[in-house]
Order: sequence, then C-alpha cells, then structure tokens
Amino acid sequence: MKYIDYKERKDPGTFNFPIAFYAENPHSPRYYMPHHWHTHYEIIRIISGTFHLTINKEVHVCQPGDVIFVTDGFIHGGIPHDCVYECIVFNLQILLKDNHACAKTIHDIMDHKIMIHTYLAQHSPLILPIVKNLSHALSSKKTGYEFMTQGYLYELIGTILSEHLYEESTGDVASAERLTSIKNVLAYIAENYSGNITLDKLARIAGMNPRYFCRYFRSMTERTPIDYLNYYRIECACEMLSTKNISIKETAISCGFNDESYFIKTFHKYKGVTPKQFMTAEF
Repeated sequence: MKYIDYKERKDPGTFNFPIAFYAENPHSPRYYMPHHWHTHYEIIRIISGTFHLTINKEVHVCQPGDVIFVTDGFIHGGIPHDCVYECIVFNLQILLKDNHACAKTIHDIMDHKIMIHTYLAQHSPLILPIVKNLSHALSSKKTGYEFMTQGYLYELIGTILSEHLYEESTGDVASAERLTSIKNVLAYIAENYSGNITLDKLARIAGMNPRYFCRYFRSMTERTPIDYLNYYRIECACEMLSTKNISIKETAISCGFNDESYFIKTFHKYKGVTPKQFMTAEF
C-alpha cells in the first residue's frame, strides 16, 4: 500500500458524485503531503497552524483562513506545522451535467484557458464562507448534501469569475514539457520505491543530465531527488506502521531499505523518533 501516489489514480468520491473530502490533523496517517499531482481539482482550507505549501515552483506559507485552489496537473505538496486543514478533491465535470449555460466557461477552465488564482481567500472575503459551507456539507452528509455541495461549487466558481480571481492563460510549452518530465519521475518513484532507484535512472526518465535534473527537481520540490526518495519511503513506512500489523524489519524491506539499522536511522532523521517510538505513539 502506497502512502499516497504521486499521480493519484483513484477517482474522488463515486462515479455519480466525484467529490472527496479529507480532514487532516497532526495525528492523521495522511497528515504530511508528499508532492503529487492528479487529474482533478483540489481546494485546501487551513483551519489552524501553518502549512509550507509548494505548487509547481511557487512556495507559500499558508495561514489559518487561507483557501488554496490547486489546478489539475499541478505538482503540489508540503509540510504542515501543528496544522489542521481540509482538502476537497473533485472532478469539475460534475458541473457539466445537463448544464448548457455554464458549459463553455467550465470547459475553458478544464482546458486551462482560464487559470484560477491559487490563493483565493487573500483576494476576496467572499471565498472563505463559501468554502466553509462546502466543507460542512461534505463532512456532515446530511440528507440532500449532494445538492448543497454542487450548489456551493457553482457559487464558488461564480464568485471566482465575478471577483476576477483568474487569468487568461497564454501557455508555456517549454515549462509544460519540463513539468511533465518531473511528473514522470514522481510516477516512477510511486511505483518502484521498494526497489533499487538510482539518480542516473531518475535523470534518464526525466530526459535530463543528472546535474541539471538535480537542480530542476530541487527547484520544484525543495529536495534533492535522493532526499525526496528517502522522504517518500519513510512516509510509506509511517502508513504501514500505523495501519498494518507489520514488523519494523518487514516495513524496512517493503519500503526499499535492505539494512534495518539504516532504515531506523533514516526514519529518525525525517520523523524525529524511531519506528518503535512511532508505533507506540497515539494516533
């Protein structure tokens, strides 16, 4: 079981209601957010604490009250600090069903002709109340919440448009190609993290020489490729140790560490505790 796919393949929600809601806190197994991307849109609301969030190359320290809109295909992730936050992941096509009045604009958003601003609540006081209502509808799941959820999504998109919280995109082919190369690397790590992965192999997947690949990867993720690989493996280990009846040695092997003592040392480096201490902590 992977901690979280760099390209998430699982569709949010259900076929008829493709919207998923996640409430995260420091005790959640999915609390940390390794860099990943997906074909859906995501709204992140910071409730308390701070979140050091990177989206593509843009870095921001998110504060309580911030609402972050993540466009499909954008690599995003980061480190929360004593943070409580919520994520809403949704397929924008749900707003197209039998809705001809809004179809063109929604298609323009999906085709990236309209690029919605990333940090919405900073630019309009109207955004946060809508997102709070959206989160409440999804978390409470009271009778009729499906209607309310879609209504709040329409209200959110309408407010974004009326407040002009977007830009018309001109496109950057070179940047898009480099971004795709990093996505390929992240997908490879997600599929093969338990095996032997070298820097040269990752650079070949990206189609770059190792030196340039290291610089570009670090600019996107704030980590070197190997540091990020170990970080991802340790996050996978945390998921296993908190959800499965599995030994530390078995976890080490499953996460690509052939040496148990090195695994324990690396685990402590990233988590500040040993695997045994992590297993005995309350979650």
